Amino acid sequence: MLENLDATLLARVQFAFTVSFHIIFPAFSIGLASYLAVLQGLWLWTKQEVYLELFDFWKTIFALAFGMGVVSGIVMSYQFGTNWSVFSDKAGPIIGPLMGYEVLSAFFLEAGFLGVMLFGRKRVGPGLHFFATLMVAFGTLMSATWILAVNSWMQTPAGFAMNDAGQFVPEDWWAIIFNPSFPYRLVHMVLAAYLTTALVVGAVGAYHLLRRTSPLRAGTMFSMAMWMLTIVAPLQILAGDMHGLNTLEHQPVKVMAMEGHYESHPDGAPLILFGLPNPEEKRVDYAVEIPKLSSLILKHDLNAPLDGLDTVPEELHPPVPIVFWSFRIMIAIGFAMFGLGLWSLYCRWRGSLYGSDWLHRSAIVMGPAGFVAVLAGWITTEVGRQPFTVYGHLLTADSVSPIAAPAVATSLIAFIIVYFLIFGAGTFYILRLMSRLPRDPMGDLDEGPIRTAGITPAPQAAKHEEVRHGA
Repeated sequence: MLENLDATLLARVQFAFTVSFHIIFPAFSIGLASYLAVLQGLWLWTKQEVYLELFDFWKTIFALAFGMGVVSGIVMSYQFGTNWSVFSDKAGPIIGPLMGYEVLSAFFLEAGFLGVMLFGRKRVGPGLHFFATLMVAFGTLMSATWILAVNSWMQTPAGFAMNDAGQFVPEDWWAIIFNPSFPYRLVHMVLAAYLTTALVVGAVGAYHLLRRTSPLRAGTMFSMAMWMLTIVAPLQILAGDMHGLNTLEHQPVKVMAMEGHYESHPDGAPLILFGLPNPEEKRVDYAVEIPKLSSLILKHDLNAPLDGLDTVPEELHPPVPIVFWSFRIMIAIGFAMFGLGLWSLYCRWRGSLYGSDWLHRSAIVMGPAGFVAVLAGWITTEVGRQPFTVYGHLLTADSVSPIAAPAVATSLIAFIIVYFLIFGAGTFYILRLMSRLPRDPMGDLDEGPIRTAGITPAPQAAKHEEVRHGA
């Protein structure tokens, strides 16, 4: 049975599976490292113990997420040699140094200061400990920068030449790193990581606000998460729009698949909200569309012409149904984040941010939405690049190792079993930690929660001071 399978397809599925497991951990740890730095900075500035308590709570979760991200990332490096050796040979002169820079500059920075951040607060003093936390946060951002430089070069290659052996060799490292899509992809991904973390922190805070176990700690983290969501979600929508315009310029076929445009539209293209892409008939069945809106969004002109997939050879079409739906899932979640942020802003204005159970329940439901959006976005990016690994220059079919399908299938099955066991257990343990927020020193609040931003209600503040001073 395994002999009849396609080795290239299996290799793609295996890499997609492992990278999907991997990316959720960096997407969380990038934002969480910055959140830890903010918490510690607020503690040093205000001397309010709640920020230090939240720092201690989240740093353990960060350590676990960071560790699982490292382990899951190592596996992908091996796949470059086992399943994608031809790609490694041809693109190695460019990909190899960039991956090496990520390890030497970013990972070593994170790993070097991680131990100080986790265990050194009482040994090195608050100032140096804060510096270590900042270095960990900076290291996660640097790691994302190098990895996204690699991926962006594969999407919009620049600054290279081809040698006699058919290898990509560097001519201009600045052009390679700062390739046309890199700035947009970096901003889009970092904002996605911050939103993912904000949703998780907000969900944990909402969960404990509903349970009434730790109103001060839960209210503080919930308020901070909702502020992040309110501010960053609209910025992400703007960054996504700019990234889409850049993609239209450099990868127009991907945008055709995202929009479901099988046919060209010389007088303005509709925005297809929903539908069922039909690759055989080259149309979108049961389409719900808004006339000319796609041209307005992509060209800022209602009547601007947009080419369709009918202008591209069929063998160069990406899998349209996957790209079409993953893009819509990402967009829908993005606007749901924006809506949740506006809702929280309204509740904050009404003074019910900590007392609105429906807002808290919605925040809990949205807790994992950031991970889904990140996965949907990466599926759109990577599947939309097909049938190339290096866009326009190296086909995926020409990048795979000369390996038999049964060997790839066997390792894929092993990965699925091991990943679900190990990372499933790790994720379960993280969720257990999130559910065990220690109770506030004052116990439950009688007259409403302490507000984490703005004016603190006097009765609660007085009660808090009594508990703190042993009254």
